[in-house]
Amino acid sequence: MSDLQVVATIPAKPEAADAIRGALSTLVEQTRQEDGCLSYELFESASAPHTFVTVERWRDQAALDEHMRSPHLAEAFAAADGALAGDVAIHPLVPVTD
Repeated sequence: MSDLQVVATIPAKPEAADAIRGALSTLVEQTRQEDGCLSYELFESASAPHTFVTVERWRDQAALDEHMRSPHLAEAFAAADGALAGDVAIHPLVPVTD
C-alpha cells in the first residue's frame, strides 16, 4: 500500500496570523515526531495572505487517523479558536496517474 498524501488549508484572520503561525510551527515540530508521519511541511500562501497550508505524507490512513486524535493537534485547534477567517479544509489526495 502506498503512503497517503494530504493538503490542509488554514485561513487566519489578519490580526491573528502571527499567533496562528506560532501555533502551527509548534504543531509541525510535534507532528514530525509521530511514528506514521513521513513528511509534514508548513507554508503560507503567496496568493492568499494569511492562509497557511500543510503538505503532509503519512504511512497510511491509520497514521493520519492517529494524528487527528493527537493532543498536539487538539491544542492547535484550540489555539485557533476565534482566530480563523474560515474553515480548515483537509484534503486527502488520490493519485490521478501512476
